[in-house]
Amino acid sequence: MTFNLDSYRDLPAAQQPEWPDPGELAQAVAALKVEPPLVFAGEADVLRERLADAAQGRAFVLQGGDCAEIFAEVTPDRIRSQLRTILQMAVILTYGASLPVVKMGRIAGQYAKPRSASTETRGAQTLPAYRGDAVNAFGFTPKDRRPDPWRMVRAYHRSSSTLNLVRAFTTGGFADLRFVADWNRGFMANPAFARYEEIAGEVDRAISFMEACGVDFDALKTVELFACHEALLLDYERALTRIDSRTETPYDCSAHFVWVGERTRDIGGAHVDLLSKVRNPIGVKIGPTAQPEDVVRLADRLDPDGIPGRLTLITRLGADRVRTLLPPLIEAVQAAGRTPVWVCDPMHGNTITTGAYKTRHFDVIMNEVRAFFEVHREHGSVPGGLHVELTGDDVTEVLGGSQTIHEATLARRYATLVDPRLNHQQSLEMAFQVAEMIRDGSTAAPVKQP
Repeated sequence: MTFNLDSYRDLPAAQQPEWPDPGELAQAVAALKVEPPLVFAGEADVLRERLADAAQGRAFVLQGGDCAEIFAEVTPDRIRSQLRTILQMAVILTYGASLPVVKMGRIAGQYAKPRSASTETRGAQTLPAYRGDAVNAFGFTPKDRRPDPWRMVRAYHRSSSTLNLVRAFTTGGFADLRFVADWNRGFMANPAFARYEEIAGEVDRAISFMEACGVDFDALKTVELFACHEALLLDYERALTRIDSRTETPYDCSAHFVWVGERTRDIGGAHVDLLSKVRNPIGVKIGPTAQPEDVVRLADRLDPDGIPGRLTLITRLGADRVRTLLPPLIEAVQAAGRTPVWVCDPMHGNTITTGAYKTRHFDVIMNEVRAFFEVHREHGSVPGGLHVELTGDDVTEVLGGSQTIHEATLARRYATLVDPRLNHQQSLEMAFQVAEMIRDGSTAAPVKQP
């Protein structure tokens, strides 16, 4: 079989850096092409099977991680903290909703970000926008903001280190379900953690009971965690696309799961063309400008054979627009005979600015999630998952939650370089509420908009 993987080069390519030196770019891409794959085709196939279950309501997807990974923050403590938060959320969802959870981390590759403008102006100086550590640096100097293609190579090596550590944690005992009560160490006591400790105790008692009955616990000692990121930098994704020797088909070996963003989902664009050629499970972000016919055309292009688990539609519509915009999308997809995984991104449609800070409100985020569940159930569709920007750190970037973070306290621990993230406690609060939605059908009245 032959694949024209480079046909995307003749198509419009949005959100790409303006690399200043083509020769330097060619050298960096050549270096990436000879590096080992970060993930393997067989792992991506396993994820596709798990996602096929989620599309049918037999599992639930949890995608979580940093808005944008930072080179300087690739440390064992931060990776462990991030992993712990995702695992805790998964335990809450699994136990509370009695469903297996497909765990995907926005990790080991989320080093590039789309921007609303290609430049940034401060005072009299205008420089290229910060596009993530895989492209340039955050500092506002000409040297920092110069797009450097060798940063893609650095992103590859940071991703490799991250995946090595994640694999060690998920197979070396850290993720053993018998020790879920220990995962809170190092965090202050608060209501969210008290509720978590209660569930951890229940899990521990259930495991003790099964152990007394002679059940084999090998399955509890390890956990599947798949890597995902937005496939934004075409030079990076193409360099890490390899032909699998088993199937003789191409896989994007930069991650198990990659998605096309809201700003790059042009049906005739380069991103859609490249991802249509790879065999990974893939996603598409669907924002408020998407028309029903656009979504069906994207499904036809990216998943022409209707392979179970191949296509995930990640809606990011905004809490005040979900009930208006989501129904026609679901109806069009159903009429086309499609059964994708429907995932809710309640973060990107609800960003506001207060003072000098971009932020979101926890209650508004949860409003979008609640509406997502309700609309899908009204239409006989499956609300299959959640896609959130979060951190395991105790930051103050999102308003609200049981910590009652206010505008005046945002500056206390505002650490993100791009978009605001849920902190550890807010992530657990979200998991508790979503578990209830899965279990009882989400019939509760929506929280009043702040």
